[in-house]
Amino acid sequence: MNKLQILVVEDDAPVRNLITTTLKAHDYRFIAAAAGEAAVMETASHNPDIILLDLGLPDMDGVDVITRIRSWSNVPIIVISARSEDSSKIDALDAGADDYLTKPFSVDELLARLRVTQRRLALIQSSNSQQAVFVNGQLRIDFASGCAYLNEEEMRLTPIEYKLLCLLAQNTGKVLTHKFITQNVWGSSWENDVASLRVFMATLRKKLEKAPGSPQYIQTHIGIGYRMLKIE
Repeated sequence: MNKLQILVVEDDAPVRNLITTTLKAHDYRFIAAAAGEAAVMETASHNPDIILLDLGLPDMDGVDVITRIRSWSNVPIIVISARSEDSSKIDALDAGADDYLTKPFSVDELLARLRVTQRRLALIQSSNSQQAVFVNGQLRIDFASGCAYLNEEEMRLTPIEYKLLCLLAQNTGKVLTHKFITQNVWGSSWENDVASLRVFMATLRKKLEKAPGSPQYIQTHIGIGYRMLKIE
């Protein structure tokens, strides 16, 4: 049985009922809210494990909800919204959302996103409770020694490539925007930083992926950013 508690923030009753019925059928615990203020209060009161958040709420924009919750909590937030423009996705992800699902969505896709988030939570908990070593498929990163290994062979990475790899690994399953990555790696987010990011990501992929054109580890979200995939 899934023991995670999920907060569903959705003002459209039929959509909210679809989500909660799906969660109940798959043994998730859940609570629900129909507005932004209620979502913030429920998060503070119940400390849910994951939040499913609509952006078009009656009292405040969902991006503002994300910003408020992020001021004191790192709970994973999956946005579920009818807004399909890249700008809306970037705004939500930059505010601190972990993933973005566009309406209309399939139940199978929703459940898959939840599983990805669960695995990321388990990975974070494992890293915190055990040792500073990240393992994903044939990739291993020893944070203490500052070395990365692929198929048990040490990877020859530049300092920037190593920082990019570590940042993605520490956020496995989460879409990281260009702005988030460049600010964490270069400390700024100018246009030329994004251009540099694409160059460094291309060289990193050549060293990491067997077939860079069909990446196994790093997924590109065109116009948005990158995600480290969890290898089963």
